[in-house]
Amino acid sequence: MSSATAAARAGGRLADGPRTTAGLIAEGNLDAHLAGLRARAAREGLTADGWSELVELTALRGHVRGRIDEAEGAATLADAFVARAPRDPRALLARAGRAAHFHRFAAALDDLDTAAALGLDPRTADEERAAVYQALGRYDEALASCRYALSRRRDFRSLGAMARCRAESAESAETGGAADEAESWFLAARRAYRGVSPFPPAVLEFQCGRMWLERGRPARARDWLESAVARLPSYVPALGQLAEADAAEGRTAAAVDRLRRLALASDDPDYAAGLARHLDAGENSAEVRFWRARAAARYEELTARHPEAYADHAARFWLTVGDDPGRALVLARENLALRATPRARALLDHAVGRVGARRR
Repeated sequence: MSSATAAARAGGRLADGPRTTAGLIAEGNLDAHLAGLRARAAREGLTADGWSELVELTALRGHVRGRIDEAEGAATLADAFVARAPRDPRALLARAGRAAHFHRFAAALDDLDTAAALGLDPRTADEERAAVYQALGRYDEALASCRYALSRRRDFRSLGAMARCRAESAESAETGGAADEAESWFLAARRAYRGVSPFPPAVLEFQCGRMWLERGRPARARDWLESAVARLPSYVPALGQLAEADAAEGRTAAAVDRLRRLALASDDPDYAAGLARHLDAGENSAEVRFWRARAAARYEELTARHPEAYADHAARFWLTVGDDPGRALVLARENLALRATPRARALLDHAVGRVGARRR
């Protein structure tokens, strides 16, 4: 069954999606290409384009497989790239992307400014800055950058950037209309895709599905997430979001089954935490204790190593199955100080409420 046929099963609105290479073939090609780049780097060195590709594809594989260690590896590679070519804008762009991934936003913007001064394509610089502004909750600046990009070219990149921007700003909207508007941009970007790799459209579909899940619309989220998984059957973040959709619709056993597999395959503690949360139906079983302890240890490790990136994840854990609202409150305050988004404010409000309730 082709990816387009499989995606059509996700819903009528998504039936006209682009045809892409089968996910298993694409992932095998990605593994082989990365192995070749690494071998060439060790044997004879890489050109700047080769280094850019090595960083980007390592980060992509880490995202798809839910592997934080690969994301860290991509950041290490980006640092090595800058050390080898400190005045090459491609090196600074690669490092900026990794810094933004780990929520070191000031460092990312500094690298983008330097890269632009050294000749980085203005469109690329604007798109990367927009993504950082969006993560910081500076939606007006992000939206202005996206509109400018669209005025110059309406393609998958610019339409996808606008979709992500509208999805984030929809969090602060009072009605679902903002999310509907964001979905229209996601659909436009999906229609504009002209490649055959399944990775870009699958990531786009995952992002729209996550938006709908955060808006409390699991059925609508499922359409998009199932389309992403049809393209990439082992797409860990999309499978994790499908587990949350299962739980939201009352299919707890299905959610637990998915999360058990993900918690074993991924070093991201969100899956172990989610598994403990959905297993904990009023009982403190040995399995719940095991996954709770595993998640707690990993959050401790990650908040020590990447405090900006994991403060919010850890706070949610301590507010739920971790059952330590005081620790969650500290982390939620740190997270809000970094980025004043509606999600960060809601997390802090939740933590304050839980601490107050505990004291009472």
